[in-house]
Amino acid sequence: MEQPNYSYLNSFTGGDKEFEKKILAVIKSEFPTERNTYAGNIDSKIFDIAAKNVHKLKHKISLLGLEESYALANKHELNLLEGNNSLHDNFNAILDIMEQFLTDLQL
Repeated sequence: MEQPNYSYLNSFTGGDKEFEKKILAVIKSEFPTERNTYAGNIDSKIFDIAAKNVHKLKHKISLLGLEESYALANKHELNLLEGNNSLHDNFNAILDIMEQFLTDLQL
């Protein structure tokens, strides 16, 4: 499975390492709450709100250079809007990888 990387973040920040650290700090602080909110909405089968949660998480996926994962998240978001959560396990695997990356991240 695809792993987080700094390629997009580096191009986004123009190589400004301090700016990258600030962005990563925001991602690291917001991610746990956003993930828990998504999980709660999936568990409660509130798929339209879960789709909005996925939309917010998609931006973090993109910033971490996860291009294939972004495409899956986009499809998952659209599916959720149709009441279909068949990609939840795949999306959750992406979130697991992101969580491990952010846990290991030293700022």
